[in-house]
Amino acid sequence: MTENIQPDKYTQAIAESHVVEDDAKVAEAVKKILDEHFEENNNTEVYKFLFNTIDLTTLRAIDSPSSVARFTEAVNNFEELFPSLPNVAAICVYPNFASVVRTVLEVSSVKLACVSGAFPSSQSFEEVKIAETSLAVANGADEIDIVFNLGYFFDNDYESVCDEITEQKEACRDARLKVILETGALKTARNIKAASVLSLYSGADFLKTSTGKEYPGASLEAAYIMAQCIKEYYEKTGNRVGFKASGGVRTAEDAVKYYTVIKEVLGEEWLTNEYFRIGASSLANSLLASIVGHEVKHF
Repeated sequence: MTENIQPDKYTQAIAESHVVEDDAKVAEAVKKILDEHFEENNNTEVYKFLFNTIDLTTLRAIDSPSSVARFTEAVNNFEELFPSLPNVAAICVYPNFASVVRTVLEVSSVKLACVSGAFPSSQSFEEVKIAETSLAVANGADEIDIVFNLGYFFDNDYESVCDEITEQKEACRDARLKVILETGALKTARNIKAASVLSLYSGADFLKTSTGKEYPGASLEAAYIMAQCIKEYYEKTGNRVGFKASGGVRTAEDAVKYYTVIKEVLGEEWLTNEYFRIGASSLANSLLASIVGHEVKHF
């Protein structure tokens, strides 16, 4: 008699998702969205909105307390120089600089985000990752960006993937958790869908595309799949999860393309910096230049 083996809950959750897994169909859907809607969104008002979604990021080996303090002062000074424009959404730094940003930052609307959990590889002891997240939050982080464990995923150890995200979520306490899928390593629509589903059901408050480090950064196709997973999850659970594009989003035109995909897949309810972010450094000046009509090097 053949034993009836039941699928584990992780595999079952992935199997129950109806999000498209065909890469060609995803590319076709993205092209259709941009062909039909990009031009209507490519305007100054959208640029202003997008500027207000930026997680202004410095993640360099040469970052120091003094350089991060200067970086933060640029955000403080922004409102005086550009009083008619909204500020960025957040400043994103390594966790050891959380206290520097918290001390220097004077703009209450700007959040403090920290990468954590052995960013960008996610390769360390789980206890170290949890401690790093806890310390970042204790030092003032409002948001935590961790990297999805690709090693566990490609070993099909979904339980360990999910347990690690859940533990980090608990370590966040009241801070919001962004899970970086590293879509350039996942590569296929099927893998990106599976990673999205696992992250969503493990408590992610945001799905984020990339670290911008070892692998290719954000792609519109990955954004489309992730947004479809977020939509499906919201329809099933009522929990609204955010989306963040990161890695290679450098120009106003790039940003408008991501805005267009998210708007068409998820709708107006996601067009707020509570649920839509772009992780960037050079994008801020590019958007400012597009808004004011001349080159700007404020950041």
